[in-house]
Amino acid sequence: MDVLARLDRYQRRHRWVGMPIAVTYKFFDDQATYLAALLTYYGFVSLFPLLLLLVALLSSSLHGNPQLQHSVLHSALGEFPVIGDQLGQNIHSFHGSGAAVAVGVVGSAYGALGIAQAVQHALNKIFAVPRHARPDPLRSRLRGLYFLLLLAVGVVLTSALSAAGSVAGVAGERLAVGIRVAIGVVAVAVNAALLMLSYRIMTRRDLPPRLMYGPALGAACAWQVLSWGGSYYVGHVLQGATATYGMFGIVLGLLAWIYLAALVYLAAAEIVAVRCLRLWPRSLLTPFTDHVHLATGDLRAYRTYATAESFKGFEKISVRFGKPPPPAVGDKGPP
Repeated sequence: MDVLARLDRYQRRHRWVGMPIAVTYKFFDDQATYLAALLTYYGFVSLFPLLLLLVALLSSSLHGNPQLQHSVLHSALGEFPVIGDQLGQNIHSFHGSGAAVAVGVVGSAYGALGIAQAVQHALNKIFAVPRHARPDPLRSRLRGLYFLLLLAVGVVLTSALSAAGSVAGVAGERLAVGIRVAIGVVAVAVNAALLMLSYRIMTRRDLPPRLMYGPALGAACAWQVLSWGGSYYVGHVLQGATATYGMFGIVLGLLAWIYLAALVYLAAAEIVAVRCLRLWPRSLLTPFTDHVHLATGDLRAYRTYATAESFKGFEKISVRFGKPPPPAVGDKGPP
């Protein structure tokens, strides 16, 4: 136990060790893996209809220019490497009509509000927003529309960057490499900015931008890696698979890809929350036993967890902490 005590004191004094521990503890306190599963479900339900709608709209609007249609579609669908490639290969089977597009817009927008609602719930929980301060059902759906608009802007911007990268290949190999590196850097910056905006739009809490720069850039880099991984999965794992196993692999790959993206999104939010709410340092043993003296980060975290459950503005919740119970017989506990 002396070793654990020394490790605990060290991580409390050194931010570079204590901060990752605090983020990890809050990640599991918030049950973020279950929140990511919720985002995965709604994302899976919403993503495919929205992509079909995108394909139908672009097919109709660019029907007279097959070359431009192919370039724009594959640039847009390239942002969704697992299912996007499959839709891109079967673009000839989709035909859009006015009535079908109108119905698709309404149905897809309503279905996509599910992912927006799930994102709001997850972020408000992570940032410990009291229930009475969260938007009512009408305002929350209006915020959801802002979120969907932000996603649409992100797809347009990243698709434009992808199309620029494709055009760069015509300019020569040496020039193409430099341009593609520059485009990749710009894409990471754009994704980081969109991530920060989504946190501010979907959370009822003031989030200083200076606390979000680092986590947002890290999440944007992780997103880029996920995009490359999805493309590799389609090109090397699913290539040559039979129709049955190929479709099964597409579904599993899409679910895994959305789940990992949701984990990245929520992990970045947890880092911002720990920094914004000052939930560091945490006691090293606090998730494992009651025989522990809570650190300042523990006290703040447990208070925010309790006050976040207040349903009315006039409902007052106070939290008191007594002395930790004595260790069991034969257990010395932490010194």
